[in-house]
Amino acid sequence: QVQLVESGGGLVQAGGSLRLSCAASGRIRSINVMGWYRQAPGKQRELVSAITRSGTTEYADSVKGRFTISRDNAENTVHLHMDKLKPEDTAVYYCNAEILSVDYSGMNYWGKGTLVTVSS
Repeated sequence: QVQLVESGGGLVQAGGSLRLSCAASGRIRSINVMGWYRQAPGKQRELVSAITRSGTTEYADSVKGRFTISRDNAENTVHLHMDKLKPEDTAVYYCNAEILSVDYSGMNYWGKGTLVTVSS
């Protein structure tokens, strides 16, 4: 069984920083893409950032220049460093991963989410 566990959310003032982490565990052969989505109150879930196994990254326009995604393939972890946080960044952040299991079946997995609250 594969699962994703997020950590690092919390309360921070505008202009501050937070670092989110997500660890994947289970019968994993490889992880193609890992990323972060977020869902703010009253809004749909949106992609924040994603990173491939080789290190190619993608960012939503709203976070470019402020957020940085990274991953550690050996530990099956992904991180999101968030700088210059704004109140509009307030949301539940979800870890996501496209995982190939040991039997070569591919599935998309989600973490339970971690809350980030940015105060003004």
